[in-house]
Amino acid sequence: MTKDLAELLGTQETVNLEFKQSGKDRDVLRKAICALANDLAQKRVGHLLIGVDKHGAPVDDVDTSDAELLRYTDLREDGQILDRPSMTIEAAEYGGKPIVHIKVRASATPPVRYKGITWVRPGPTTRKATRDDERVLSERRRATDLPYDSRPVDIAKLDDLDLPLFRSDYLPSIVAPEVIDENGRTPEQQLASLRLADLQGTPTVLGLLVLGLDPSGFVPGAYVQFVRYRGLDLDAAIADDQEMRANLIGTATRLGAVLRGHLHTRLAEGPGFREEQKPDYPFDALREVCMNAIMHRNYESSHAPVRVAWFDDRIEVTNPGGPFGQVRADNFDRVNDYRNPSLAAAMKSLGYVNRFGRGIGRIRTALARNGNPAPEFAVDSSSWSVTLRRAS
Repeated sequence: MTKDLAELLGTQETVNLEFKQSGKDRDVLRKAICALANDLAQKRVGHLLIGVDKHGAPVDDVDTSDAELLRYTDLREDGQILDRPSMTIEAAEYGGKPIVHIKVRASATPPVRYKGITWVRPGPTTRKATRDDERVLSERRRATDLPYDSRPVDIAKLDDLDLPLFRSDYLPSIVAPEVIDENGRTPEQQLASLRLADLQGTPTVLGLLVLGLDPSGFVPGAYVQFVRYRGLDLDAAIADDQEMRANLIGTATRLGAVLRGHLHTRLAEGPGFREEQKPDYPFDALREVCMNAIMHRNYESSHAPVRVAWFDDRIEVTNPGGPFGQVRADNFDRVNDYRNPSLAAAMKSLGYVNRFGRGIGRIRTALARNGNPAPEFAVDSSSWSVTLRRAS
């Protein structure tokens, strides 16, 4: 049985709870919806209850028929409130009596305006926005326009980050110890300054990717799938199959060990009639390919992992996300752009990638030096694939 809203939401108006005795004045309702969508207090969801007086008491004879609920949808659909808010309308129970419950979600693109005017709810009343209110809402909108890797993940908490790892591995790689001591910042301030969390202490996508205890729990595609086939195609028997769902530091460590474990060496003729051992693939090229896949992949709209498929004659590394920005299929080896700029900077600081723009050149050089064929790139609108051929 659905719980009474008086018990769930309370009997007094708040920054995200507004009562209306009647739904007759549509103008007043639109102002309330606009204010709740702007969510000045950042409660994430607001509630407009029709059929409750200003003292929190339910009234009699509230129409909750399907036809009446359908008419309330016009409050959103008639185009007077822009950007259109996300809201649901349903019959509910409050204080044991039927009411209409309009649930309004915070807009991702504030300020929301009704007839060109911004309405907010800084307390238990709705009013026109001040200039400062407008500035706060506009800044919040710009924040959502940040690259995906810099955006906060609302459902995550600081406890979802490996803070000991941050202090022992990540922070010393970014900032000199004497600077850390001199600044005297709290861990929360340090995380925010490095875009690993926002000022309210909510981890960002970057924070979860680099330090998360379970990154793929929040960013579903944030893992690497490694498969070693005993043959030349996908029908071959599988010798090793691993999913690496750790944070960037843990994944890099584990992936490095897995790649080295599958490398074989051969004797090759070296200078001065000497023989030297050479691997099937140069480790530097493998590392560069895999780290670039992790750095450049699309985390926002794809749940597919970075895939490393190792066959007897080749290795195929595939990542979701086609060319980004000024990069195209015909210039990717000469032009740079970054879908995940904060992640790219973090990986450079940690030593996982070298100077930006040199990755493909380094891969080609390492392969040529080891006697491997040149890498093969397959680029389309939704993915990249790099094939490395075994040295003969």
